[in-house]
Amino acid sequence: MRFATLALLTSVLATPVLAADLDYGVLRGSDDDYLPPAPVVDWSGFYVGGHGGYSSAALGFTNAFQPIAAHALRNTVAEAEMNASQYLAARATHSGGASYGVFAGVNYQFDGVVAGIEVDYTYFGRSGSTFDQIARSMITKDGFLTTVALTGEATTKIEDYGTIRGRLGYAFGNFLPFFTGGVALGRATVNDTVTVQNYAYNNATYTANQTAATKSYIDNYGYSRFYQDFPPGSIPDAGVSYGPRKKVTVAGLAVGGGLEYAITPNFLLRGEYQYVLFNDFQGHKAELNTVRGGAAIKF
Repeated sequence: MRFATLALLTSVLATPVLAADLDYGVLRGSDDDYLPPAPVVDWSGFYVGGHGGYSSAALGFTNAFQPIAAHALRNTVAEAEMNASQYLAARATHSGGASYGVFAGVNYQFDGVVAGIEVDYTYFGRSGSTFDQIARSMITKDGFLTTVALTGEATTKIEDYGTIRGRLGYAFGNFLPFFTGGVALGRATVNDTVTVQNYAYNNATYTANQTAATKSYIDNYGYSRFYQDFPPGSIPDAGVSYGPRKKVTVAGLAVGGGLEYAITPNFLLRGEYQYVLFNDFQGHKAELNTVRGGAAIKF
């Protein structure tokens, strides 16, 4: 009985000591395993930010010269018989450079799907131009050797533009790839100029004078100095320039896409591509391709 009682007391007293000496570190794991999880980004909310990048403008001139030349040559033999207003050809050109602006929008998140609407303003301020010149001569029905010389220059400058677009994306944690599309409205300055020289002399009279004993007066027009003895060496008038310089408002479509990253739930970075196609305006065309980055604060 003594031995049994002693064994029982020894076992009971030794158990707390042994338990205190055991190391359960392996079972608990490191303290890093118990760090709080990263905050989940809620993409819903209003945001505002700025952007900057590079824009390339493709500028076309489909009908910049013809209306001006046709108006300048109205009621003339050159237009009626030679169709001179169709001579000049305008060629497309490109212009590129830095662009920058601001944007604002609001997002609504439905599980992983994020939908919203965004407006932006972009300053571009770049221009491009085309130039052409041509001269043609023919003997018209009135017997005159008629010459038309045309010089044309057309310029388009895209000042700035804004868009209003819908956005649709899918959130992968802090990453939000998105697509966007909507309408664009911009301001442009167009400057189209056609310089016209239209001069002629009576070729029948000039030909007859080569063999006639008595020279006849050679009727003519459009010359600052006309030589009766040698009409081909006469000096035509300086050209008269026609055409307005106009500021116009242009409308079009805007589409694009990009990737947004939430550094914190309230600070966002983005990279995106945007394409804007404007409707034809005053015989001009314009489309913009823009690659840009931006940052925004979400409220």
